Amino acid sequence: MSATSSHHARGLALTALGGLTLTVDIPLIRLADGDTWSILLLRSVTTFAATLAIWGVWRLARRDAPQLVPGRTGLVVAALYGLVSVTFMFAVYNTSTANLVFILAFNTMFAALLSWLFLKERPRPATLVAMAAMLVGVLIIVGDAIGSGNFLGDLMALASAFLLASAITVTRASGKDMGFTALIAVILPFCVALVMVRNTGFRVEAPWWIIFNGAIIMPVAFFCLATGPKYISGPEVAMFYLLETVLAPVWVWMIFSEVPSRNSLIGGSILIAALVLHSLWQLDHGRRRRAALAVRHPA
Repeated sequence: MSATSSHHARGLALTALGGLTLTVDIPLIRLADGDTWSILLLRSVTTFAATLAIWGVWRLARRDAPQLVPGRTGLVVAALYGLVSVTFMFAVYNTSTANLVFILAFNTMFAALLSWLFLKERPRPATLVAMAAMLVGVLIIVGDAIGSGNFLGDLMALASAFLLASAITVTRASGKDMGFTALIAVILPFCVALVMVRNTGFRVEAPWWIIFNGAIIMPVAFFCLATGPKYISGPEVAMFYLLETVLAPVWVWMIFSEVPSRNSLIGGSILIAALVLHSLWQLDHGRRRRAALAVRHPA
């Protein structure tokens, strides 16, 4: 296997693990049964503490641990991931799980658009068709939310998708390892939540779910997903957030019996179909391109 193929395979494996781990984030938040700011505070502080512990052990053991925040670019990426944590938590408490994860899936198309604008990676016609289909799906979900009182939550979900795609794009452009940067970024939502909790009080009925989430789930998920752009394209990394789109509503339905609305299912089905078809096409196109390069430049 060539070095390029090896790096690509490593990137796919890392992001797949991160995406799969992230699917339990929303159910754990719901199981904790607390208010928005208290959950955000506890989740952020446990993630931050776990990150420093992991980084410290890595640095002592091997001396090749990535930088926590690699320069000014790292600060930008950290700020973007920090804002994602705040908007995501707002969305969790102001819209249904199905709406949230379906809209978050739009980050794949945001990533493709941002890569086009800033990295000059022009999307192919198939990507443009998928973007148009996904836009229709998002409009169906958001249109349904206007009359149901979920509009703010859906708007925060859309903001999360855009901020996440922006972080992936900046990471991809820098070529730097941002695995720990995405985790250190929780210092921003921690500071915001700390100020709010001082005014509203702290309430988390089952804090152990959030401690488990912050200490294990978040470090594994975001380290893998934030490292992925070092090896594979932004749209490919964003594709693995589709795992949360598909599985998180299933876990919530099994645990809380929360059934998505008809329009949410219609819009979500359009999003998933567009993403799956586009992702399969993209992976097939990538394999063919790498095979062609291997023929032209035999080892």
